[in-house]
Amino acid sequence: MSYGSIEAIKERCKREGIEFWKAVQMEDCSERAVSEESSWKEMTRMWQIMCENVDTYEPERISRSGLVGKEGGLMEEYQKKGDTLCGDFMAKVMTVALKMGCNNACMKRIIAAPTAGACGVLPAVLVPFFKEYEVPEEKMVEAMYVAAGVGQVIANRAFLAGAAGGCQAEIGSGSAMAAAAICHVKGADAETMGHAAAMALKNLMGLVCDPVAGLVEVPCVKRNVGGAVNALAAADMALAGITSRIPVDQVIDAMREVGEKMDVTLRETGAGGVAASITGVEIAERIIQTD
Repeated sequence: MSYGSIEAIKERCKREGIEFWKAVQMEDCSERAVSEESSWKEMTRMWQIMCENVDTYEPERISRSGLVGKEGGLMEEYQKKGDTLCGDFMAKVMTVALKMGCNNACMKRIIAAPTAGACGVLPAVLVPFFKEYEVPEEKMVEAMYVAAGVGQVIANRAFLAGAAGGCQAEIGSGSAMAAAAICHVKGADAETMGHAAAMALKNLMGLVCDPVAGLVEVPCVKRNVGGAVNALAAADMALAGITSRIPVDQVIDAMREVGEKMDVTLRETGAGGVAASITGVEIAERIIQTD
């Protein structure tokens, strides 16, 4: 799936009369020398694992540091009371994002999308929608291809690791992937998906990576919620006909530039941002002493 730009995918779609997801699948087949059937089977497997992993969450399980673990359960309890500010569906989205982030912190199985630190964004957007609206599984697998295509372009033009470009490269990229993917589920064309991805990425541009004690827990788990909600907001804007004035490929390039200019303390070193706050430092010292 080694396209160098979203524009290249769109051009192939126009040239061959195929959908965005299909162009991504075909490139995957070419790159890995596998059949379309094999590619589809593998993507379906990842989708099913993603769905299953939401259900493996255990609210009583806490990460080794003691920092996170209960958040998914607390959000689910709140959602079930039916009195959330953002509505029932959005509360379910937040719940899944928290569950997956906690699963990662508790060393459970997750799907890195695009990274472990951002593992909650894509499933939070896709899985609740799949369950709520009974979307055919085939459409969700197609959406996974869309997300993969967007993620691969970001990887080729910029970066996906927080150590390289800050959390904008992780949660930001995951949010862009999810925004494009859910637009596909809603029947949008490639142009609309590009606008959704661009707006999602712009909204989180400059987001730093500042894990307390160097652990992918605080503020990482809750940032998955922000990435998921942002993805849905960007998708809704794009579906409403609102466009990104800056083309998505140029937004990705800008993200790379911003990441390269970030001080090293803001790129997963645990030496800046909230990690360097008084409380953040106290937590890190406590964990070191405990170990």
